[in-house]
Amino acid sequence: MTRADRILLLTVIVLLPFLYASLWPTSLSASFLLIHRGNSALLTESLHPDRVLQMSGPLGESTIEIRNGRARFTSSPCPTQACVHSGWLTRSGEFSACLPNRISLELASRHPYYDAINF
Repeated sequence: MTRADRILLLTVIVLLPFLYASLWPTSLSASFLLIHRGNSALLTESLHPDRVLQMSGPLGESTIEIRNGRARFTSSPCPTQACVHSGWLTRSGEFSACLPNRISLELASRHPYYDAINF
């Protein structure tokens, strides 16, 4: 490795955080919550006002909390509780699912941002 290689590598390492901050788009805030049961969209809910929803699935009732423009599972009858441990969904595009109970949450925006489009 030559001296020029080291200088180039150091320059890239120093500039990388600045390039990331300036070129990577910021996440959009979510406008609404999509609640799916099975393969179909069940409900479209606004993220305001704050409330608690009960959704029934094959295993029983899942509790969904909407507060301060974010959403989460607070309880579910599934054995692993992975949906509850996923925490708050805050930005458009975030997703959480209770697979055994076949209920999923997805935050969406009225003006979606696409970082890639597939045909």
